[in-house]
Amino acid sequence: MLSPVLEAERAEVIRIARKMVDDGLVVGTSGNVSLRSGELVAVTPSGVDYDVLTVADVPVVRLDGAVVDGERAPSSELPMHLTAYADHGADAVVHTHSLHATALSLLRDDVPAVHYQLAEMGGVVRVAEYATFGTDRLAANMSAALAGRGACVLRNHGTVAIGSTPAAAYNRARQLEWLCRLWLTAQQAGRPRLLDDEELDRCAAQFGHVARR
Repeated sequence: MLSPVLEAERAEVIRIARKMVDDGLVVGTSGNVSLRSGELVAVTPSGVDYDVLTVADVPVVRLDGAVVDGERAPSSELPMHLTAYADHGADAVVHTHSLHATALSLLRDDVPAVHYQLAEMGGVVRVAEYATFGTDRLAANMSAALAGRGACVLRNHGTVAIGSTPAAAYNRARQLEWLCRLWLTAQQAGRPRLLDDEELDRCAAQFGHVARR
């Protein structure tokens, strides 16, 4: 009996989707995860509880969006995922509806440099302009905000993080939520002191040095 197309990749998509729920980055069936393998992408389906997902439920699509395997329709946010692969060379994409990141998006156009962890994402993380979910306009807005970065925030919506693996993308999404929570907490007490661009550059170089070890 032949194994399902991208069986291991689909299983990893399910694992990360369930972590999003466990860590409170999504509620219900919100958010989505995808993983690219060559010209194919495994992506969470639309409207299915993550705790009951099976490998067969996870659709596999081509980079043009055409479904090649799977019993369910792909996530409504498939345009964002495919745009991240086409425009930014991503290998994996994680989209959350994180509470604190979404709250920050109502107040700011970026995530300020409250912590050196931003350097790992390429610098100050941008907030993409709002557009209706599932639309090409949202995908375009996300792509603009993601340029040169490992993550972005979607206004009135959530976050998108990319990485070399779903685990790497997920770690960025989780760190981004923490950074947004940190800023929201600090600004309640006053005006947070921020790191400057030179320090972020030094931290980025240090992150690169650690990654090469």
